[in-house]
Amino acid sequence: MPSRKKIFHEAGEHSLSFITRRHFLRECRTGMGMMGLGTLLAGCDWLGSKHNADVQTTNALGTDPLTPKAPQFPGKAKSVIYLHMAGAPSQLELFDYKPELHKLDGQDCPPSLLEGKKFAFIRGVPKLLGPQIGFKQYGQSGTWVSDNLPHFQKVVDEVTILKAVSTDQFNHAPAQLLMHTGSPRLGRPSMGSWVTYGLGTENSNLPGFVVLTSGGKNPDAGKSIWGSGFLPSVYQGVQCRSEGEPVLFLKDPTGMDRDLRKASIDAINQVNELAHEEFGDPEILSRIAQYELAYRMQAAVPDVMNIRDEPAHIHDMYGTNPDKPSLANNILLARKLVEKGVRFVQIFDWGWDSHGTDSSLAIDVGLINKCRQVDKAMSALILDLKQRGLLDETLVVWGGEFGRTPMQENREGKQNPFKGRDHHVEAFSMWMAGGGIKQGTTFGETDDIGYNAINGKVSVYDIQATILNQLGFDHEKFTYPFQGRPFRLTDVHGSVIRDVIA
Repeated sequence: MPSRKKIFHEAGEHSLSFITRRHFLRECRTGMGMMGLGTLLAGCDWLGSKHNADVQTTNALGTDPLTPKAPQFPGKAKSVIYLHMAGAPSQLELFDYKPELHKLDGQDCPPSLLEGKKFAFIRGVPKLLGPQIGFKQYGQSGTWVSDNLPHFQKVVDEVTILKAVSTDQFNHAPAQLLMHTGSPRLGRPSMGSWVTYGLGTENSNLPGFVVLTSGGKNPDAGKSIWGSGFLPSVYQGVQCRSEGEPVLFLKDPTGMDRDLRKASIDAINQVNELAHEEFGDPEILSRIAQYELAYRMQAAVPDVMNIRDEPAHIHDMYGTNPDKPSLANNILLARKLVEKGVRFVQIFDWGWDSHGTDSSLAIDVGLINKCRQVDKAMSALILDLKQRGLLDETLVVWGGEFGRTPMQENREGKQNPFKGRDHHVEAFSMWMAGGGIKQGTTFGETDDIGYNAINGKVSVYDIQATILNQLGFDHEKFTYPFQGRPFRLTDVHGSVIRDVIA
């Protein structure tokens, strides 16, 4: 049997085949110049000293990658709770009041709204569809909110509603990927991974990035939507469950106690440390950190994921039931997690598609039911964070991946059996609260029927840039080197939405 050293040596030779021309140009450009400079400055001691100092800095990587780090500048927020309503809720039945559209209900859609446009399902000439719910103004801000959100009406003075968000992806999976990774294609790190990479975690016993799902299914983009992409895997989201074991396989196997588990992890990590000495692969450090974190999580996660000990008034406030998994349970868990130092909590709730192909996807049936599931809990989250002194340092974000059309969907040229709207990329609504965001503000405006943004238009990249800004990062300078160039969450796009920052 070959020796371990020989195996590692052969593996190292094999890994050289993966080094690309781009890596060579990036890694060796300085070295080639220094060789030429060295022939001119032979005997100068400062050159060798400087080179040695760089080597020492490069090798000083043997630390926990989740160690708390300072941002680029003081941020208003320390953590983020992102509530994503997968499927895209209709802004026209929630936040964007359009009385003119009500007057046009049932009329043929003007050709100008159809020519040159791409829709997921609309074919032929659809009918305009007026709002299917009443709206009123609430709070000192006089914000228009639909009757679908009676609890949210009471907290509108705490939030900023953005009414002119746009995207360029009209299918669910690519739009979700764009919203959370900055690209409609697989392979980029999720926003939560970027944040954890930049800030680490304040609680070494818990992941820096936690994912909670509800609605019976994962988002259309799958688990890659909270993956770490090309960042070290220690920064990927850890999916927790609100029923049964919080994390699968967290418990020790039968016959293994905690001491034996610790001894086995120590032995594995000793081998990993030797491998890191041999290859210097940073992913090995991630593996070591993940083993250590998993061991610590065994004690910490069951406690923080337990909502049974919450007082009765909190359960009443959120509308939670510990015996039944729900979106409300996950929203309460999000508060507990940020309270314990988790940096980024991502909630995905499936079921917000409103095509009108059946009653569950109808804006006058299914959407109403989904609003009942989220309204009380998301409103309670804002009030609960505020009463605990956490809202100022916790940024809460709510929205979908795109919006819905002001026309009724007519799949295959025929009107759908129930009232529904197709996917819409030109303008949709999101809201933010806490974390240095203005209170009681509405930003952006759409035209009389909610089709196009007419002022305050922002992109998905602008949303991402603003979230990073509130955490203390310049999105243009917050990068990670990969395949020979620096990558960033917002790619080459995005501007901070200064008008919504307090």
